[in-house]
Order: sequence, then C-alpha cells, then structure tokens
Amino acid sequence: MNATSLDRRTLVKAMLATGTGLLVAPGSLLAAMPERRLAFRNVHTNEKIDARYFGAGGFDPQGLAEINHGLRDWRNGETTPIDRDLLDLLVRVRQRLGVAPRRSFDLISGYRSPETNAALREAGGATTGVATKSQHMLGKATDVALPGVPLERLRLAALSTQGGGVGFYPRDGFVHIDTGRVRSW
Repeated sequence: MNATSLDRRTLVKAMLATGTGLLVAPGSLLAAMPERRLAFRNVHTNEKIDARYFGAGGFDPQGLAEINHGLRDWRNGETTPIDRDLLDLLVRVRQRLGVAPRRSFDLISGYRSPETNAALREAGGATTGVATKSQHMLGKATDVALPGVPLERLRLAALSTQGGGVGFYPRDGFVHIDTGRVRSW
C-alpha cells in the first residue's frame, strides 16, 4: 500500500464516522430540546385549546392537529395546516413576555378561508386592514391578545423577535403576528 491509498482510507473512515455521528446526534438533540406548547381561547366561540405541538420526538401530529382545528376559520369550520414557524414565533413572543406556557392567548383570528377574507374586506372596505393576499389565508397569521399583558407590550415583544409582520390594532384590542416578511403597521 502506498501513502495515497492509506490517506484515502483514513479520509473515508473519518467521513463515515462523522456522518454516523450526524445521523445519531439529531435524535439526542431533539430529546434535549424543551417541549413547545400553545394555549388559545377563541373569543368568538369561547373554545379553549392547550396543545403540545413539539416534544422529545419532534413535532407532535396530534398537537398540531389540535392547533389546526383550534385556529380554524370559525365562521365556516374550514381548516388548514398552521405554519410551524408561526407557532414557534408565538412561543418566542410569550417567552419574551415571561408568560407561562399554559397561559392562553385570546384568539381573534387564525386561519381565514379566502371566502371569509373576501367577505370581511367587502363588508368593511379597503380601510379594514383586511389584505387581499392576507397571511391568514395561508395559515401564517394570528390576531391575538394576552389577558393581563398590555397590547403595547405584546406588540413590542412581537417586534423584538423580527420574525415577520406585526400589526397594532389597539382600538380593536389585538396584535396581528405573521411569518411573512418583517414589517410593521
């Protein structure tokens, strides 16, 4: 054997060892990650959910299904998969506020079907704040409040994450949070 073939063997062994380590590491990393959960109370239906959507095994299909149902278009019952980044963004906002994981957000709006979105826009005109291409229709937006937390403080926490769009509606009693591009109004 020459020195070149030995070096190749050593390199291949090192690559295999590193690759195997990478395949094993994510599972142990997941186990070390804290669970993520969200709680909501729909202000229109008074329906409450408290779902763990991420645990030691990764994303929890049952918890995600509970959240998808809880954030459905309450006007017609239509659901869509809610953006996981939005869920994580809401957790980060809650953490910045120092709020316990089981404390409920008041949900004003989650997913909105295109029909509901169009009806809301038509009913109130272009000045309602209902966008024609709303992130709500993509499952990427919520309008929320957090009882006991001033809206301005909720808004500042959402802005500090730089996780997407933040709209401030103090007269209507909520903060819009989405995972679209970073912007505020």
